[in-house]
Amino acid sequence: MVFKNLLRRKSSREIAKDRLKILLISDRVNCSPEMMEMIKNDIAKVISKYMKIDTKSMEIQITKTGSKGRSLKNPTLYANIPILDLMNHEIP
Repeated sequence: MVFKNLLRRKSSREIAKDRLKILLISDRVNCSPEMMEMIKNDIAKVISKYMKIDTKSMEIQITKTGSKGRSLKNPTLYANIPILDLMNHEIP
């Protein structure tokens, strides 16, 4: 059943919802949607060297979080990246 979900195309509603999420997140942290997409693509490219991932279901978020005892909020990157398979690489 999981395989069937991988081949399923996202509906227009789901695509619009994802785009709106990216726009809202980028607005909160002063990062353009284009920059968010470049970050997402770069992360996917690097991780794909070591494991097979589902890039269509991948989610990247940047939020502002505060440290204990500090009122200053720092940007924090969160990534939810579904791993489909681990590749066996020999360490040199």
